[in-house]
Amino acid sequence: MEKRPVRRIVTGHDEQGKAVVLIDGPTPYVNQRGEGNVVQLLWLTNETPADLSHARDGANQKTGVPPLPNGSTLRVVDFAPQTTAEAKGIDHHEILKQMGIDPATQGYQRHAFTHRTRSIDYAICLEGEIDMLLDDTQVHMKAGDIMVQQGTNHAWVNTSGKPCRICFVLIDSQVPPAWKKDWKPK
Repeated sequence: MEKRPVRRIVTGHDEQGKAVVLIDGPTPYVNQRGEGNVVQLLWLTNETPADLSHARDGANQKTGVPPLPNGSTLRVVDFAPQTTAEAKGIDHHEILKQMGIDPATQGYQRHAFTHRTRSIDYAICLEGEIDMLLDDTQVHMKAGDIMVQQGTNHAWVNTSGKPCRICFVLIDSQVPPAWKKDWKPK
């Protein structure tokens, strides 16, 4: 899939306290899995409230899919189109490890990409269409749709035949009560 860079504009303050642009250009933090999804990391915070006293590049640190403890993550993901057959040969456990997710924290596996993160996620569909599979249902999203996801078990599946671009903001949260129960899907 074609890599389409995301322009990152980061503002801050100079030594005199004047508002300035610190970074302006494509993010260098790009990860692509084979010919598939392209993940572009734009910014991370390590604490809440966020520390705004530095001029360092907040995205220049190692992370997985979940946000850092008490932190947040901003990324743009281009989801390549795929068929159901393509997902069948994928090792779910290995995918979770690649995402930086402990398999022991996961629930029901409906699809090879099923996962959950201890976070509240804002997913803004910028281009294309995609389905988000929940345990028993699915939600179709198209450009302009925004989802608020509260630590739910899910998988993003793009069967539209065209790439789909989503901007994600993940914010660390408490463990959802549903995770504390020994539950199984209906």
